[in-house]
Amino acid sequence: MFTRRNSILVALCLLVGAAGYAYWRSAGDEAKDGYVTEKIERGAIASAVTATGTVNPVTTVQVGTYVSGPIQAIYVDYNSPVKKGELVAKIDPAPFAVKVQQAEADVANARAKVQKDLADLELKKLTLQRNQDLRAKNLISQNDVDTAKSNYDQAVAQIAVDRASVQQTEAALEAARINLSYTDITSPVDGVVVSRNVDVGQTVAASFQTPTLFLIAQDLTKMQVDTNVSESDIGNIRQGLPATFTVDAYPSKPFRGVVSQVRNAPITVQNVVTYDVVVAVDNPELELKPGMTATATIITAQRDDVLRIPLRALRFHPQGKSSATETAASGDGAAHAEPTAWVLQPDGTLRKVKFTTGVRDEQYAEILSGDLHEGDEVALAFRRKPERSEGSSPLLGRRRF
Repeated sequence: MFTRRNSILVALCLLVGAAGYAYWRSAGDEAKDGYVTEKIERGAIASAVTATGTVNPVTTVQVGTYVSGPIQAIYVDYNSPVKKGELVAKIDPAPFAVKVQQAEADVANARAKVQKDLADLELKKLTLQRNQDLRAKNLISQNDVDTAKSNYDQAVAQIAVDRASVQQTEAALEAARINLSYTDITSPVDGVVVSRNVDVGQTVAASFQTPTLFLIAQDLTKMQVDTNVSESDIGNIRQGLPATFTVDAYPSKPFRGVVSQVRNAPITVQNVVTYDVVVAVDNPELELKPGMTATATIITAQRDDVLRIPLRALRFHPQGKSSATETAASGDGAAHAEPTAWVLQPDGTLRKVKFTTGVRDEQYAEILSGDLHEGDEVALAFRRKPERSEGSSPLLGRRRF
């Protein structure tokens, strides 16, 4: 009986000791494995600005009409290639041809009047000379000479008036001929017809505003993306930066371009200020169409093979709260502040390290200085412990004695 009781006591002691050792070892493992960590490594970091925009031809010309009238003929259609000076449409020229004929008649009448007045001038010149000779012989009065002189001077002035009238009618004739030539609608550039806004028989009126008949893109192999960049990001954009964009027609194919222009004119919509950033792109296969919606990513800074740390590590704190410095450092505007990271030590404890950062992207930040090295494990978050069933022990479970 005594031997059995001693055996039970010894067994209980051994069991309690084993349980204590297991608990101590488990606690040590939880101290080591109680954090979600990630190793500091080397890699590439690219800081980018994302914006939406529209694909447009580099040069688009609106072809209109200077004169009014019905469209008599159309010689091109959508996607038609055209050359500079090529006839693309024609307005009924009949009314303008009549005006040209009338102007030509006015010119002829003005020139005939000049000839008539020249003949009258010659007569008045002879009369003046004859009266001067008679006056010299004292056969007529001085009044007759003065009258003849006045008539001659008026004839000379009338010739000047007639010649000015000829110039005026010639100018009107030239204007009528120009208006007649405007009935021929020609392409001002080499390009492709993007849109056609008229049909044969339609009457166009150019009284107050020139109507747009055609839209011609000069060269569809050279396109541009007009993006709207917010005022908070425009400070990082400059000419020559690389950019990529996608369109809905080719969602898995990125197109590459270069920022060709940062326009200073602000665009304000509902108190939101944006700026037009133009991205130039080659379109040799004519895959990009005018008007396509593009989602562009402009690379503002890029670093290759640099030491980088996850941004989550900058926001982690062992007490679950971030200090003011760490919170500010996690923002985009504090690229050179001194954020804090917690490095996991071999014994499961955390070591606080301050450092400076450079370029950032959506996941990582470049490490410029600080006691951080490649391979260091930094804490990102607390590891969630698995829930235990009620009545169970982490060491013994539901075993009963």
